Amino acid sequence: MAISVSSRALRAAFFACGLLIGGLAWFGPAAAAGTLLSPGTAVLIKKSTQPFGQPTAMLLDGGLHEKWQNLQRRLDDEMVQLALCEGDREGCVSPAALRFLAIIDAAKLREGRARLGEINRAINLAVRPMSDLAQYGQLDVWASPLTTLTRGGDCEDYAIAKFVALRQAGIAPDDLRIVIMRDTVRGEDHAVAAARLDGHWLTLDNRRMAMVEDSDIRNYRPTFVIDQHSVMRYTDAPVLTAASRNPEAPVVISALAAPGPVAPANQAPTTTD
Repeated sequence: MAISVSSRALRAAFFACGLLIGGLAWFGPAAAAGTLLSPGTAVLIKKSTQPFGQPTAMLLDGGLHEKWQNLQRRLDDEMVQLALCEGDREGCVSPAALRFLAIIDAAKLREGRARLGEINRAINLAVRPMSDLAQYGQLDVWASPLTTLTRGGDCEDYAIAKFVALRQAGIAPDDLRIVIMRDTVRGEDHAVAAARLDGHWLTLDNRRMAMVEDSDIRNYRPTFVIDQHSVMRYTDAPVLTAASRNPEAPVVISALAAPGPVAPANQAPTTTD
C-alpha cells in the first residue's frame, strides 16, 4: 500500500510544476505574472560554493530579489506560529503546523544523508500536487510551507517547504539552497531544494524519492539559485555534464547584464510539469 501511495504521489507531482522563467517573470509579483521584469543590479560572487559549480551573480534588487524578500516575511510569520505550536501542541489550532512539526521531528531522529532523505520523502508524500493556475488563477505564486501543506502546491512550493524543514531540522543555512533549472529536453523549468553534505550538493526533487548529486544531473541548465538571504543568477551556464564543472574560471559581468539564454526576450514559456 505504501508503494502504491508513493507512486501515485510522485506521478501527480511530476505534472504539478508551473514555473514561468522567461524574461525573469518567475520571480515577479503575483499580480504581474507573465510580464517581463528587470533582473536588478548584479554583482559577481564566488561560484565554487554553489550547487553545480557554475558561475553566479548576486541580484541586489529588482523583481527577483523582491519576490524572495516578500516570501521571507511570510516565512517569519510562520516561524512564530510553529514556535507557538511546538510549545503547546495540544493547544495548536493549525493541523498543517502539527504535520510540519512531525516531519521535522522525524528528521531530527536521523543523521546525515538519512535526515535529508527523510524530509525529501515526507514532503513529497505530504503535499498534494496542484498548479498555481488551478489554485489561485495566477501563474507563479510562491507559497509558504503551511499554506502548501494545507492547499497543495507545485515544484517551487515543494522546494520551499523542504528548504524550511531542513533548516528547522538542524541543517546549517550555508548548506541549503533552492535551485531553478531549465530542462533542455522538454524546454521546461523546474525547482528543487539542494542540501550540501560532506562537500557535495544533493538535490531534493518532488519528482523522485531518491536524492541525486548535482554532478550526476544531466540535460538541465541551472538558471537561478537562492540561499537564505540572496537570489543569484547562474551566468552562461552550459548544459550539465561531468566535464563542464570548472570551479576556478573567473567570471565578470555587467551590473546591467541580461538574464542569460533562458528564453527569447519576447517569450515567457510556461512549464507543464
